[in-house]
Amino acid sequence: MADRMAASGLTRPDRPRSHRTPDTPVRPRKGTTRAGTVGRMAIFPPKPQMPPQPSPTRVPAAASALAPDDLKRAAALADRIRARFALTLIGQEPLREALILTMVAGGHILIESVPGLAKTTAARTLATSVSGTFKRVQCTPDLMPSDLVGTQIFDFASQRFTTQIGPIHANFVLLDEINRSNAKTQSAMLEAMAEGATTIGGERIALPRPFMVVATQNPVEEEGTFPLPEAQMDRFMMKAVMTYPTPDEEARMLALLARRGTDMFDPAQLQTELVSIRDVEFLRAAARRVHVSEAIMRYAVDLAATSRGAGSHPVASLGSLVRLGASPRASIALVRIGQASALLNGRDYVVPEDVKAHAAEVLRHRVLLTFEALADGVTADQVVERIVRAVPVP
Repeated sequence: MADRMAASGLTRPDRPRSHRTPDTPVRPRKGTTRAGTVGRMAIFPPKPQMPPQPSPTRVPAAASALAPDDLKRAAALADRIRARFALTLIGQEPLREALILTMVAGGHILIESVPGLAKTTAARTLATSVSGTFKRVQCTPDLMPSDLVGTQIFDFASQRFTTQIGPIHANFVLLDEINRSNAKTQSAMLEAMAEGATTIGGERIALPRPFMVVATQNPVEEEGTFPLPEAQMDRFMMKAVMTYPTPDEEARMLALLARRGTDMFDPAQLQTELVSIRDVEFLRAAARRVHVSEAIMRYAVDLAATSRGAGSHPVASLGSLVRLGASPRASIALVRIGQASALLNGRDYVVPEDVKAHAAEVLRHRVLLTFEALADGVTADQVVERIVRAVPVP
């Protein structure tokens, strides 16, 4: 080829030589590296690795103060519920207030007493005073989770499974004699109380709002019962213990039944105005806006810590009486109940008495006694009373 070009007088144009000095670095070809291996050429130079920057902390906006009209409305709603209790229940004012406070605070309540003290009547009165849905479940050892939560049923018409929800999907649920249900059913109750939802066939179904569980148990009979585990007991914001009525209260109860003409009350015949679901949501939202000072928070924390053997003023020989103290959920419950108590008393701030007055209902089921204390006849209420006396009031 070169001879032909030379014969024809044509010459090959010389390629321009690169003016490369020995110090000039050699650039690798496109698609190769210095080692000669095939690689990808970086289009953009790598950026230096910067340490992760912390995200800016959001400061929650302070809740707006309650207006005087809000306080009046909350007091009027509470009086409306108390008026309904007066038509169905004689005496038992501590139980009535505990039920109302738990509803306003957004928790669940456990009622314990011997048979015949109107546990079910009190729970039905609270539930029927609100224009929401109400379901009653009589717990038995053979009660299955599907009987409580719901199940899936095959529909032959559509050839598909349909979900049938259980009685726990209501605004107010009365679990009568909850300690008679087995552990498997109690776990389903715990899920509903803790998460506000149930699971049916792998599908998560949210419970209606507001949602409140009113459970009762009989401490006398132990045959065929399943004691509630600590995890489920801790989910109850308050535990109310009913006592026998006085002779005067029992006589007034008989007079009420004589006037009514029946031992069972019909909610439809009670001439009182119902509280709407929107009113309950208002009460709960208003209670969260009640001011709690730092001293009150420290007081609630000190009460819970003292039950664990700590606190600013530990109780002597408490370790021989208590094997497990109250969890931090107890201090949360003390503050929430204090806010609800202040709201129903017409105040937009919590005072120490709001917390101290209900310490027994909040702590009695969270303080587990030792075997020696039980053998000596020591009760949880006696231990809580010693804790309340030891912790100074701010």
